Amino acid sequence: MRGYKQPWMLHFMVLPAVLLVFVFSYVPMTGIVMAFQNYKASLGITGSPWVGLQHFRYMFENEYFVKITWNTLLFACSKIAMNLIVPFIFALLLNEVRNMGLKRSIQTLVYLPHFLSWVTLSGILIDLLAQTGLVNQFLTSAFGIKPIFFLGDGTWFRLTIIFSDVWKEFGFNTIIFLAALSGINPALYEAAEVDGATRLKQTLHITLPSLVPILIVVGTLALGNVLNANFDQVFNLYSPMIYQQGDIIDTFVYREGLLSGQFSFATAVGLFKSMISLILIAISYRLAYKFAGYRIF
Repeated sequence: MRGYKQPWMLHFMVLPAVLLVFVFSYVPMTGIVMAFQNYKASLGITGSPWVGLQHFRYMFENEYFVKITWNTLLFACSKIAMNLIVPFIFALLLNEVRNMGLKRSIQTLVYLPHFLSWVTLSGILIDLLAQTGLVNQFLTSAFGIKPIFFLGDGTWFRLTIIFSDVWKEFGFNTIIFLAALSGINPALYEAAEVDGATRLKQTLHITLPSLVPILIVVGTLALGNVLNANFDQVFNLYSPMIYQQGDIIDTFVYREGLLSGQFSFATAVGLFKSMISLILIAISYRLAYKFAGYRIF
């Protein structure tokens, strides 16, 4: 009797979370119909005229949409690559530290920025990277470089977005690789050491091959976020002067939908992005299962 009731008790415990997901994630999906209408707030979803694929045709014919899609891919792919390479290398280096106190201190320091919101970090970055900020003052006094407009020049803005995201997240991503490193059998290192292998050879022939599966899993699963360039970060750092180089799909949808009142067009752009993301997520899970044996179900 107890074994029969226990699953129901567990289901009841998870019920509030299921209700929250249903109310805030599934119920709003009824608004997708606006992408196929000329939505008017006064008429509502049921009264707005139907226009079919008109907004999607306009979207693909819009040159600016192509530009923001390229910006989104550039930001997202660069972040994915850097957030794989930097944590991977840092985890290898940190694993070589033998002083546990120092190792944990370093890990904690690089992990802390992950807990700060982009609203807070953006305020700090705006002050630091301003033309009269500490970074430009240091560059001018130490190297004689003229002040750089980090957040006003398109090229520098892109670099700032990519490297500030890596700085914020690489400590968190390092944990994944450190966990994989802790799972390597110590006997392999002992045997290699007996055979005269140096630390470099142990890293090349034991550590790296052992990390390849988790690297493949993390990399393939990240494909699902290839159209997510971090709205919070870009929105809090960009300005109209660098829209051409810094605007992404999410910020474009925000401006078109909430600021300009083009609800149907913004919904069409958001639906397009969601469908592509869904396809990429399905592909990434398939690749993760094929190359690393990773699966959820």
